[in-house]
Amino acid sequence: MADRADDIIDRRRLRRKLTFWRAAALVIVVLAVAALSSWAMRDRLASTGGNHIAKVKIEGTIVEDEELLKRLERIAKADSVKGVILSIDSPGGTTVGGEAIYEAVRKLAEQKPVVAQVGTLAASAGYMIASATDHIVARQSSIVGSIGVLVQFPDVSELMAKIGVKLEGVKSSPLKAEPSPFTPTTDEERAMLRALVMDSYDWFVGLVEERRPLSRAEVLAVADGSIFTGRQALERKLVDGLGGEEQAVEWLASKGVDGELSVIEWKSSESDSFFSPLALAQAAGTLLGLEGLGPDVARKIGADRLFLDGLLSLWQPDRDAFGG
Repeated sequence: MADRADDIIDRRRLRRKLTFWRAAALVIVVLAVAALSSWAMRDRLASTGGNHIAKVKIEGTIVEDEELLKRLERIAKADSVKGVILSIDSPGGTTVGGEAIYEAVRKLAEQKPVVAQVGTLAASAGYMIASATDHIVARQSSIVGSIGVLVQFPDVSELMAKIGVKLEGVKSSPLKAEPSPFTPTTDEERAMLRALVMDSYDWFVGLVEERRPLSRAEVLAVADGSIFTGRQALERKLVDGLGGEEQAVEWLASKGVDGELSVIEWKSSESDSFFSPLALAQAAGTLLGLEGLGPDVARKIGADRLFLDGLLSLWQPDRDAFGG
């Protein structure tokens, strides 16, 4: 009898556990459906709601972001959007990414007044995108500039020699698949890369010359990779004013946009992939009760730069110069 009573108690305990986990699973499903519904309706509500000023954040390392390009296109078509603020906080990224977003911003500016509001940083491709707008506002202590292009690659040939490994290959011509991290760079390879970089640099300088009230000589004087504070950038005509969102709205008002309109952020309709480094960091931070810390740490260690490829327009501060 005692064994039978124990069995009954065990079954009741198991039943209670199953009931708990079923209820927990149901709650998770309901929350997921609600989150997905909110996510799917977010831009639709913004585009069909009352008149407003759209705000788009461009943050972190810049790549060719198809979702962002489509979002800018939707904003251009939304009748409820009367003006646009690009909130930029980026060290730059790939030249192709900067070019694609630059062109999308220029198309948007043909439809609505667009102003850039620089946060901490708008350097390299980040500044390229800011220059696509018709007015740039920066904080006095913002970092602006770093106009230039670079290409970087590692050289592990000495390491391979030390561990007794070498790479064999057959190629159609000496410059095929060069530069290679497995062999020292030759003068011919460096000349090829320099021609590549300088052609892109000339194109970048031309964009700034076209968009800013500067002659080519004046652009070249500040396009040596230097960075400037917002105050210095204003003196050099790289930005048009100092301040934040309030000053950006004031400029929009000077272009006929009602300054009393609400500023509504148009967020990404995708967010980060669930398995991306930033998304995983965010999930880990949430589980540890450190919401928001995970993505910040991931960005600081460069998780969003791991897979950059091609020519870069990216500001990379010297750690030693900052005591790092």
